[in-house]
Amino acid sequence: MMMKKTIFLFVLIISVTTVFAQKGKVSSAQSYKDAGKLDQAVETIESTIDPSNDKSDKTLDWPRTWEVRGEIYQAVYQSKDANYKKLSENPLAEALKSYQKALELDDKGRNANAIKIKLTLLISDFTDQAVQAFNDNNYDLALQSFKQILEVQDMPLMQDDTNAGVVDTVIIFNAGLAAYNAEKYDEAIKYYEEAAKHDYNGARTFELISSSYILQQDTVSAVDALQRGFEKYPDNSSIMVALINIYLNSNKVDEAMKYLQLAIENDPKNASFHFARGSLFDKTGETEKAVEAYKDAIEIKEDFADAYYNLGAIYYNNGVQQIEVANAVPTNQPDKYEEEKNKADIDFKKAVEPMEKAAMYAAAAEEPNENTKQTQLSALETLKTLYYRLKEMDKFDEVNAKLEELKQ
Repeated sequence: MMMKKTIFLFVLIISVTTVFAQKGKVSSAQSYKDAGKLDQAVETIESTIDPSNDKSDKTLDWPRTWEVRGEIYQAVYQSKDANYKKLSENPLAEALKSYQKALELDDKGRNANAIKIKLTLLISDFTDQAVQAFNDNNYDLALQSFKQILEVQDMPLMQDDTNAGVVDTVIIFNAGLAAYNAEKYDEAIKYYEEAAKHDYNGARTFELISSSYILQQDTVSAVDALQRGFEKYPDNSSIMVALINIYLNSNKVDEAMKYLQLAIENDPKNASFHFARGSLFDKTGETEKAVEAYKDAIEIKEDFADAYYNLGAIYYNNGVQQIEVANAVPTNQPDKYEEEKNKADIDFKKAVEPMEKAAMYAAAAEEPNENTKQTQLSALETLKTLYYRLKEMDKFDEVNAKLEELKQ
């Protein structure tokens, strides 16, 4: 009987010793981490949660194991050593998973306060990672990081009387921005919509929602987003411009004109709005109204090359139409033909000055681009035809030489 008790005691001692030995590995892993030996820290802590290790059952369900593991992977992220950086593809994600596991196993909440502090620091690391990833155009990682920040913030442990119900709209919006750049438009819309509920970034958020729908070729939802934005921010010109552009691209002229008129009422000194109004009148064949709108744009912005070009194009096209009228005159009515042809020349002469100014201001643009270059070339080509038509050959030769120079 005594022998059996001795054997039992001996087995108990071995069992306790094994437990302490395994838990000692967790302490060793932490010591390696504190000493900056992260490779050994990772190797040691991983052995304590390895299911294939028959001794890991002593530490696999121990909250402290996972807490230390979280600290180690957080240290891997923070390390400046490139070799240590390679120890994990996404150390912060591993750290978060570890802290969550530690909380799950700690059913009495003994280590909750310590882990809350670590999670607060983890938010800072995730923010750093998100910003860096965004700057590196790694939008998938940026999105994942922003989502993980929100995940941490939503944990019951992180809620208290001071921040209960507080919504981090900056992170939500940035998650939308990262998703948008990662071309994950459904996720972008989800986060932008959440930001819009809290009035974050004003009208711009609704524009981004609309843009996300446009990129999904969902024009109906894009318009709905802009209209909701317009209802909230009726004085915002960029919302109106976005609506106008969608309606223009959809050939919905009446709707476009409605919002354009509102835009002009809100910002009468915006030359672009008057120019757009002229383009709409041009599109519907209301050329007299178009002329007045282009003149309004030019009065506000004296160097508006495109407005000059469109104004000149109206006079030029009127002249071309009048030539067709002249050419329809019977050959036995030469006087009538000359009369009609002279009417065309009046329109051609009207076209010269605005075309000259269009070419001049496009060439002098402060920030030249493909549009200003194309405006200049088109104006010069039109002037070449006008000078020839009006028999101003010196100017014809001059503009022809200029065109040859630009085309080289």
